[in-house]
Amino acid sequence: MKTTARHSASPWVVAGLALLLLAAMVASCLFGAVDFRWDDLWHSPIFLQLRLPRVIMSALVGAVLSVCGAAYQSIFRNPLTDPYVLGVSSGASLGAAVAILLGLEAFLWGVGGMALAAALATVVLIYKIASIGNRMHTTTLLLTGVCLTLLISALISFLMVLNQEKMDAIIFWTMGSFGSSGWMDVWMMAPVAVLGIGAVLWHGRDLNLLLAGSEAAKSMGCEVERVKRTLLLATTLMVAFAVSSCGVIGFVGLIVPHAVRLVAGPDNRKVVPYSMLCGALFVLVCDTLARTLLRPSELPVGSLTSMVGAPLFIYLLYKNKKTY
Repeated sequence: MKTTARHSASPWVVAGLALLLLAAMVASCLFGAVDFRWDDLWHSPIFLQLRLPRVIMSALVGAVLSVCGAAYQSIFRNPLTDPYVLGVSSGASLGAAVAILLGLEAFLWGVGGMALAAALATVVLIYKIASIGNRMHTTTLLLTGVCLTLLISALISFLMVLNQEKMDAIIFWTMGSFGSSGWMDVWMMAPVAVLGIGAVLWHGRDLNLLLAGSEAAKSMGCEVERVKRTLLLATTLMVAFAVSSCGVIGFVGLIVPHAVRLVAGPDNRKVVPYSMLCGALFVLVCDTLARTLLRPSELPVGSLTSMVGAPLFIYLLYKNKKTY
């Protein structure tokens, strides 16, 4: 029992991060293009239909991307792996670009639905290429994802050159924004996030074993192929739903779990829950800044997370370069 407690997430740390996240969500609800007083919140349609679902959605997406980043970094045994490595973001971006060119913005979830379908199709293609029988070779999976990402990026650039009048809309979508998030996005994202994050949390010990390599993990009782399939399915679905609803939010799934590991150690039974809460807080704060810094104008939240995340990640690499 003592060993389990020592290696599990501290309830005090989880509670502290959860309270900090709740406080940030309340504060975020109050500030934006239109500021609210506390006693006016529940009477305002702007708050109920726009601000509140946006705040919830930004926290959900931040939690999802961070948990997926933590899982991928253990599955691929590479601390520089992010949730978009399997081509989910590029596939979603291609689907969104096609939807925008076809004029589907006017339809409910027209762009998001096309982005989700394209993201899932891209990942299925990558899995088919990288699978050998019932086994998935992680190196081949990684390389296939990188190659298809480059190919799809070239296709998107080609489409934008041919349709320059729609270029701004495509670029803005790919930079990420919660500006159009509503309750439908929340209802679609929430169950996927809960089930997916639950699956990753359940396999925290297995993720630790995978860090030692497939053969070592098998010798310690881990069903490697089943665990990989389960976790890749769960994380892929989460990332696909996240990207299809808000675009590409960069650096969250890379920087958050990496920073958590530097503070809390490599045990995924700590890294995953801490990353979930820290990621939700990080994206929530970035989205709040994105809609308040230049109000009434709005910055793409993906550009802000990259502007914050990239220098911070470089700093962490510099401070810990002897470990790489």
